[in-house]
Amino acid sequence: MKRSDKPRRRAAPKKSMWPLDPGVIFLNHGSFGCCPKPVLEFQRDLRDRLERQPVQFLGRELEGLLDAARASLAAFVAAQPDDLVFVHNATAGVNTVLRSFPFKPGDEILITTHVYGSCRNAASFVAEQHKAVMVEVAVPFPVKSSDDILDAILARVTARTRLAMIEHITSPTALIFPIERIVRALAERGVDTLVDGAHAPGMLPLDLDKLGAAYYTGNCHKWLCAPKGSAFLHVRRDRQDTLHPLVISHGGGAAPRQGRSRFVWTFQWGGTLDPTAWLSVPEAIRCVGAMVPGGWPEVMRRNHDLACEGRKIMCTVFGVPEPCPATLIGSMATILLPDSSPEPDAIYTQLRKHRIEIPVGNWGNPPKRFVRLSAQLYNTPKQYAELAKAIKECCS
Repeated sequence: MKRSDKPRRRAAPKKSMWPLDPGVIFLNHGSFGCCPKPVLEFQRDLRDRLERQPVQFLGRELEGLLDAARASLAAFVAAQPDDLVFVHNATAGVNTVLRSFPFKPGDEILITTHVYGSCRNAASFVAEQHKAVMVEVAVPFPVKSSDDILDAILARVTARTRLAMIEHITSPTALIFPIERIVRALAERGVDTLVDGAHAPGMLPLDLDKLGAAYYTGNCHKWLCAPKGSAFLHVRRDRQDTLHPLVISHGGGAAPRQGRSRFVWTFQWGGTLDPTAWLSVPEAIRCVGAMVPGGWPEVMRRNHDLACEGRKIMCTVFGVPEPCPATLIGSMATILLPDSSPEPDAIYTQLRKHRIEIPVGNWGNPPKRFVRLSAQLYNTPKQYAELAKAIKECCS
C-alpha cells in the first residue's frame, strides 16, 4: 500500500459498531484498541459454550479451534501457521524471547530511544541477569527520512551485538521504522532482530515470511480490534528449538503428538485460562474488514489519511512543523507542542474537562511536550479540531 502526503476521500465511519462512550472524544485507539460489538458478541458466545461443557471445550475442542484461529491470523500476516503462537500481549512476546535467548556476559542487546517502557524494563532485567550490556541507540525525532533511522541503528552495532529489539511502529512517536531494511542489514552483520510489532497488525500490511525476522510479536487487540489479551509471537523456524514459553506446562515435558511441531506444542497449553480472545481473532479480521468497501486495505488507507489530516490540523493551529514525512506514519501521529506549552498533567486535566481521551507526555532529551493522536473508523476531522481548540485554551 503506497502512502503519500495527499489525502484521498475517506470511507464513512461506522460509529454504531463500536461500544465507546458517545460523550467522549476517543483519540487513543493506539493504547488499548477498541473491540467492535459483533466481535464482543462472538466472544460471549464462545464463553457460554465453554462454560456449558468446560471439559469438552478445553480438553477436546480447544486444540482444533486454536489451529483454525492461528491459520486465519497467519493468512492475514502472510506467515505459516506453525510458525506463530498466541500470547496475551506483545510485552509477553518480547519477554518470551528475551528470557529464552542464550546471552553470555559481555553480549550486547540493542534497543532504541523509542522503545516501549515495559520492553526496556525487560531488556534491562535480562541484561542484568546475564551480565550483558544494554545499548541504547539515539534515533532522532523529528526525523527527515527512514535513512536517518537505519543509519542511527547500524552505527551502534558492534561485534558484541547479539540481539536488536527494534520497534516496527514506535509507541511514543508513532514512527514507522524501515523494518525490512533494518532486519536485512542486521542479518548481514550476524545480528538477530526481535521486532516489537505491537501496533502493526491492522495498521500496516504484513508479510512476516518475507520479512524474515528471527522474532516478531504483535498485538491483535489494538488495530486488529480483537478482544483484549490477544497477541501473537512469530518465530523463524531455525530459532524455534531454543525458545520456551514463560509458563512451562504440559507441553514442556512430553514429546509432541505426531504431526505437531514442538514449537506449537509447548506454547499451546499454559494452564487453565480463557482462550476466547484468541479464538475471536478471525472474527475481528472478518468484522473490521467488512466495515468499509475495499476491506482491510481501505481501512488502513482511510485511517492513515485521517491521521495525516489530524496532524495537519494540530500543526497548523500551533504553528509547528510536521515532525516526519507522511510516509513514516500509519494510523497514529505524534505532534510536538511549542516549548511554552504547560506541563503534560495540566494539558491532560484540561482535556479531561472537554472529555477528550488522548496521550500527553514528554519525550526526548531535552524533553518536549507531545500529544499522540490515533485515527480509527469511528474518528472524524472535527474531533481533531476540537482537540486543538482545547489544548490552545490551556496554553493561553
